Amino acid sequence: MSRKIPEKWESNVKAMKAVQVAFDMDEHFQMAIRREALDAGLSPSDQIRTILGLPTNRRPKRPRLTVSLSPADYEVLAEKYNLSPDQQLEIKRKLMDDLIVHVQAQDQQDNN
Repeated sequence: MSRKIPEKWESNVKAMKAVQVAFDMDEHFQMAIRREALDAGLSPSDQIRTILGLPTNRRPKRPRLTVSLSPADYEVLAEKYNLSPDQQLEIKRKLMDDLIVHVQAQDQQDNN
């Protein structure tokens, strides 16, 4: 006996049937596709879908960068910033400042 799936779950069932495909390509091709995606404001996955003529999900995405930090990383960063490892929000602020300074220095170097 087959059970009927609630209508609101049907799209989830379709998503569960999707299979992720990984491409082992020369680094040159990978970087070219990543650059195209960045220039287009897309994820690499959406860029690949666009190249292949497949539909993409046009939901706006929060443009953000992420990094995973272990407790040991927080200890290193806390020492670097003269903070306590449990001051994670303040460490995050200092990290953002460092990233901004890095990009500004790169921009200045590129303009010289």
